[in-house]
Amino acid sequence: MLKSLATLLFFRSFSRRFPRSARRGTVRTETPLTRLDLPPTLSAHLGCDAVGFPARHGFRLLGGLPRYGCVFADTDWWWWIVPAGSDLELTWPLPSHYARGAYVPAVNPRLIRRPDDTSPYTPPIPLYLMACQLTGTAPRWTAGVGGARTA
Repeated sequence: MLKSLATLLFFRSFSRRFPRSARRGTVRTETPLTRLDLPPTLSAHLGCDAVGFPARHGFRLLGGLPRYGCVFADTDWWWWIVPAGSDLELTWPLPSHYARGAYVPAVNPRLIRRPDDTSPYTPPIPLYLMACQLTGTAPRWTAGVGGARTA
């Protein structure tokens, strides 16, 4: 159900940016995605994914994080670069959008915040907890290997 709602919100946002008249005559079955390219001076040795939030939440999230990596934005969404696999065993709350490989449904995203150090990553757990706080959602993650105790 949540995945369906996330998809619905995503496509609703997409259809506002790309009106039906602009899409007429195309036979695309997938949404066009843009790869967020990191500055060449930053090394993404852990791979990279992106977590997006509607732009109206951008400054609030940014202000609440102890540190941040690269942050990209277009008119509708802000995207934080996180290490690849930051969605494992986590359920990111709506209206966030998790983008594997940092392929995002954005129109001309630009780098708006750059980290002070050489890591392009925003720590995913503080970002996740801020997202939960912002949306009024209780944090949820599943017990991983060794996480569940058996009697």
